[in-house]
Amino acid sequence: MNFQFIKLITFSFLLLFVSYSHAQTIEIKGKVIDETSKEPLAYATVLVANSETKQPISGTTTAEDGLFYLNTDAKKFYIEVSYIGFISKNFNQFNVKNNTIDLGTFTLAEDAAQLDAVLVQAEVSRTQFKLDKRVFNVGKDIASTGASALDVLNNVPSVNVDIEGAISLRGNSGVQVLINGKPSILTDDGGALGSITADMIESIEVITNPSAKYDAEGTSGIINIIIKKEERKGVNGSVSLNTGIPDNHSIGVSLNRRSEKFNLFTQFGLGRRSYPRDSEGINTDLDNNTTLINTGTEYRNEKFYNITLGTDYYITPNDVLTLSGNFAYEIEDQPSNYNFQLFDENDALESEWDRNETTEATNPKWQYELVYKKDFKDHDDHDLLFSITGNSFAKDQNSLFNDVTVAGEDYDAAQKIRTDFAEDNFTFKLDYTKPFNQQWSMETGGQYVINDVSNDYQVEDLEDDVFVTDTGLTNIFNFNQNVLSVYASGAYQGEKWGLKGGIRVEHTDLKTLLETTNESNNQNYSNWFPSLHSSYKFSDVVSLQAGYSKRIYRPRLRDLNPFFNIRNSYSIRQGNPELQPEFTDSYEVTTIFDIGKTSLNFGVYHRFTTDVIESITTAEDNVSTSRPENIGTNSTAGFEFNTKYSPINWLTFNVDFNFNYFNRVGTFEDQVFDFNGDQWTSKLMTKFKLPTDIDFEATGNYQSDYETVQGNTEAIAFLDLGLRKKILKGKGVFSLGVRDAFASRYFETFTNQDTFTNYSKTTRGRFFTLGFSYGFGKGEAMEYSGGKRR
Repeated sequence: MNFQFIKLITFSFLLLFVSYSHAQTIEIKGKVIDETSKEPLAYATVLVANSETKQPISGTTTAEDGLFYLNTDAKKFYIEVSYIGFISKNFNQFNVKNNTIDLGTFTLAEDAAQLDAVLVQAEVSRTQFKLDKRVFNVGKDIASTGASALDVLNNVPSVNVDIEGAISLRGNSGVQVLINGKPSILTDDGGALGSITADMIESIEVITNPSAKYDAEGTSGIINIIIKKEERKGVNGSVSLNTGIPDNHSIGVSLNRRSEKFNLFTQFGLGRRSYPRDSEGINTDLDNNTTLINTGTEYRNEKFYNITLGTDYYITPNDVLTLSGNFAYEIEDQPSNYNFQLFDENDALESEWDRNETTEATNPKWQYELVYKKDFKDHDDHDLLFSITGNSFAKDQNSLFNDVTVAGEDYDAAQKIRTDFAEDNFTFKLDYTKPFNQQWSMETGGQYVINDVSNDYQVEDLEDDVFVTDTGLTNIFNFNQNVLSVYASGAYQGEKWGLKGGIRVEHTDLKTLLETTNESNNQNYSNWFPSLHSSYKFSDVVSLQAGYSKRIYRPRLRDLNPFFNIRNSYSIRQGNPELQPEFTDSYEVTTIFDIGKTSLNFGVYHRFTTDVIESITTAEDNVSTSRPENIGTNSTAGFEFNTKYSPINWLTFNVDFNFNYFNRVGTFEDQVFDFNGDQWTSKLMTKFKLPTDIDFEATGNYQSDYETVQGNTEAIAFLDLGLRKKILKGKGVFSLGVRDAFASRYFETFTNQDTFTNYSKTTRGRFFTLGFSYGFGKGEAMEYSGGKRR
């Protein structure tokens, strides 16, 4: 597997060498000022175009002081400098000295006629419905600001980006971010999007109820960033330094070079971080009237290193080949200390002991992708996309647990746990889009996904000074799942009304095997996933969108794997290899109102899910065991509201509210789980633009309590704060963040049954972060935290 990745990286270096060795780069520089005021013109457009075809080759915008720098490998070209409301200036003859063209300082004159037209018809960013998605068109009001892709996303209705760069849709994380309709390693970590600037983005598509084109596997949504074909060329980059309490220290560098033929990018970083967690549990045996109380703190300390390399090679202006890869390596140390107290039926302390853990692990990770995209010349949306993506993850973990008696009955014991884990995932995908005219179009394609996992798990108990294997807890769990999909859809898009229908067929082949005990579970099934979407534009202010899709949730490895590290031997979680998938019918109607500076979004939805997967807890002698099971159906109906409003230039509010009512019906082992309930979530993000380029952000979250199949989960309210200061004309950024300012973000659950009750509470506490980042070229300062945790 590693050898394949090395070949990919070697090819990337070859492409890098070829791009530099076959092109003589010419640097172009100059300064643009206003002819009347003699003041510098910031954000004027500087374009390098082919002398014969007039097609754009390279480009940039001027800085605050009117200066610009860009590079080109072209032989025959001219230079055009333009600015809204000014007469453009062309340079067809120039002197090249030491591979440099210095245009010096020159002026642009105002164009009165153009200024009048600009006043009448300003190009502003707007949102519109397109059948199964909402499209945010980036106008010059944002494109000319020099902002990054993350800043643009924060202007999109229903999308939020917090001050640390985390992206959410409708208040939910887990969003899939695409670039020009294809996955990219650049989107795996929000900080890498800092190399994409606002003037490079044409539009952003938001898909909340995916059509047949996309995986039937449920997600919280899809965001697709459409890059302009005339991408800005040159060298972009950024560097980031971060520190925090508890320990969270990192350094990251992102580099990007664009030329006529190549877009070369890399990102690398290293650091260390610590994730402490406090927990409390109370297990009560109602048959014996005994109670076990446990409290403790566990840590996950990590050192991490990662590097990303990749290139986009433009075979022709309409044919792009992307090759990229990422390697990350983590070294983990996980100490924990738990105290246990056992009380008898008279509430008298019967025994007390401590359980101490020492765990060490190493985690190598690989990611790689090969993508080919062809844009046909007859239509902007006529394209073919083929991609191969893969990732590998391994864990070599060893744990030692020591139980030491503090009082009462002897509970001294020692236990060793060893885990050798390996996972490989591959995705092969082909998509073809064909517009027949301005109204009618079709999409078709296929996908094949391979998921292969092996988990070698061994538990040893100390007996007479010798560690002996516990055969009841030791096994090798193998998981192999292959999913083959094909889809087709057709669409009609008129001036006001549109309709899109499609069908997706997915065949799943799943095999699990416990090698030691020879227990297997094979599942082989095919499913149809229809989708139907429609939209209607009443006016430029009001639009309506409706959609239906069928979704599936296939049990993950965590749901299926019966063996996990037993940190708390009295609160055990197991997987269930015999779980069946969930199926959901999803209906949604959404309307959008564009009112001045405000965009209001209101939607209602209904979801009906069968074979719902729920975690069921059983208990004996104060030992609770949780295991996922398929239990009945869930019918959910709800509504959501979100808006983004800026009453004044320095103040912005983002509001998200979601309420749903659910009806659960199900039976498991003669126990009936029929009940009704409701829950709601809300979020208010307030952003202040303060003097001297300071941004302040406060985000309040509230999640109501709700009933579960065996108990209830308590409500949560928490507040995150962020402060950001721009320096060096926006190229440098200092940031300060406080996550969970009042240490009120905790997870608290109750399980109430006839023979036992359980109480559990976990919290991570308050986090402080401080960072500095600097962008050069056209790169924007980025937030970097070492990439996503697994």
